[in-house]
Amino acid sequence: MPELRLIGLIGIPEIRTGDDLAALIVEAAANLQLTFQPHDILVVTQKVVSKMEGRVVALGDIVPSPASLTWGAHLDKDPRLVELILGEAKRIVRMDRGLLLTETRHGFICANAGVDRSNLPDDKSASMLPLDPDGSADAIRNRIRVLCGTDVAILISDTFGRPWREGLTNVAIGVSGLIPLQDYRETADDFDRLLKATRTAIADELAGAAELVMGKTERIPVVLIRGYSCSRGVGRASMLVRPSERDLFR
Repeated sequence: MPELRLIGLIGIPEIRTGDDLAALIVEAAANLQLTFQPHDILVVTQKVVSKMEGRVVALGDIVPSPASLTWGAHLDKDPRLVELILGEAKRIVRMDRGLLLTETRHGFICANAGVDRSNLPDDKSASMLPLDPDGSADAIRNRIRVLCGTDVAILISDTFGRPWREGLTNVAIGVSGLIPLQDYRETADDFDRLLKATRTAIADELAGAAELVMGKTERIPVVLIRGYSCSRGVGRASMLVRPSERDLFR
């Protein structure tokens, strides 16, 4: 019978700038008597990657501009946080109800340019997205391959909202070692009809599945997915970003 395993790698300590995250992942797996296998997939939360890469700033070091002061008052949001969001945003999509909906430098459409204050030891700090999440995924994957001799796929996940749907879900913002989309176009369905538009966001589905094990407060920043047969290759999270000319809602 088809089976998929999701294993939370417990025991990973609080990550700080410059830590060898890949080595800590390998150590956590070894402590659970797990040996990585060639078809394994590791889902790593964005927050620990941002911490490792020094993408956490003290709000006390930020001087808000006049625009940030004005917008902060309008949105009832800390103007220092607004200043940080504006610095991370490529474009403001909408500003309303205490939120800044933005397009990031990566092309992601998300709230507050991915700037977040959760799961940080200092409540006066904020984290930002990695500058190059795909590159971050590559680095973790390559380091694990050096340490273990095994080539696992890496997904970096973050929590996004969805238009027209309540609730948040995890998606992949960094990809290394797998193709993030499964293309079923021109494939016959069970009744021999050719599919014309179906492409499944495999990386997002895997990231969402991993969130069921990670939770938000359980301190499980990495999940091992075993038993899923995906297409290996040079995949990037940018492949999941819909070009503006094909986006009916921009």
